[in-house]
Amino acid sequence: MLVFDDHASAFYPLALNRSVGDLRCGILKLRQRLQQLFAAERTAVWIEPRLLTLYAERHPDWLINKKPDQPELWINSRLQVSPAAVSLIQGLEPEQGLRNGEILIAFRSSRCVELPSGPSELQSVGCSLQPCELPVYGNLSDLIHDNDRLLRFDFDHFFSDQDNYFETEPGVTTLNPYQIWIAEGVELKPGVVLDASEGPIVLDEGAKVMPNAVITGPAYIGKHSVVKVGAKIYGGTSIGPVCKVGGEVEGSILQAFSNKQHDGFLGHSFVGEWVNIGADTNNSDLKNTYKNVSFYSYASRGKIDSGSIFLGALLADHVKLGINASLNTGCVVGIGSNLWGADLITGFVPDFSWGQGSQLTTYRFDAFCQTAAAVKQRRQLAFSDAEKDLYRKILENWGR
Repeated sequence: MLVFDDHASAFYPLALNRSVGDLRCGILKLRQRLQQLFAAERTAVWIEPRLLTLYAERHPDWLINKKPDQPELWINSRLQVSPAAVSLIQGLEPEQGLRNGEILIAFRSSRCVELPSGPSELQSVGCSLQPCELPVYGNLSDLIHDNDRLLRFDFDHFFSDQDNYFETEPGVTTLNPYQIWIAEGVELKPGVVLDASEGPIVLDEGAKVMPNAVITGPAYIGKHSVVKVGAKIYGGTSIGPVCKVGGEVEGSILQAFSNKQHDGFLGHSFVGEWVNIGADTNNSDLKNTYKNVSFYSYASRGKIDSGSIFLGALLADHVKLGINASLNTGCVVGIGSNLWGADLITGFVPDFSWGQGSQLTTYRFDAFCQTAAAVKQRRQLAFSDAEKDLYRKILENWGR
């Protein structure tokens, strides 16, 4: 099976430095879920060409942007997975595919082909495409608002029947324990409440939940992540691996390696990797008018309607927010931005911005690289030349 990206710009800035398939939604990344459901024997992807060097460095064993050496089932990484979608795709015969308008959903080829530019090209080489109404994600807001559903889906399909190390210390309270899955090496401190009354909770390998923290389902705490003392983690929240999270979090996704250690509210937001959110920083996820929240789209070069009254902040990788920062509804902060001060952060903050409020300048690229390298070194990871080159191109093409 080969997972392909299309319309990646609709998922910027989170997809500026990663495949759309590597965005987290639910417990798994989009690509991982498809590979599990369709029993992929190897990892094969088709991504934006500018990501090729970085991905080849990180994943030398993957098949990346190469014509497969055997017939493949191709699936769009943006597919909103459901039992109906899985059934339709599994039923495809060679030279058959599915399309939703001009969006290519999936196709099965008996020949070794490259990714076609769209349904028309695929039909021109003899593939029969059936129309369908299978939905795909259109932007980052869609991922945030489907996170609750996919947390439940992933628990039912990938965790509920796996070995469960459900052992709790005295003083830990669990509600609806059959909907709680605890991996090996999880540490739960006294006073912790795991409330799965409204949805499942998954605590992955090596996660630590400190005293008096409350987690309500559906929720996922990733490998080696830490939930701080007295934290309140509400339903619809996915916290990826190696994060530190405190305060109040609701309906949000943290990709990985990011910290929101202190008090403050994070709601209906998407946080990338290597992000640090300062103490008492808060975001708004609901307008006083209760109208739909709009947000800046890189693809449209302007604001678009999220379709929901709930939307917080979209924070790209390596964003740093100082103490007591305030983010408005639908705020988009580009890669590598370093922001502080009492001024409301609102609208769109371009990549590599530095400063406060309306007084923004361009973050010096050498200073950004030094900070990025130092942050990654703390997790025994290197800031490679391939990463540096990619970020330089992002600054030149999308930054300030």
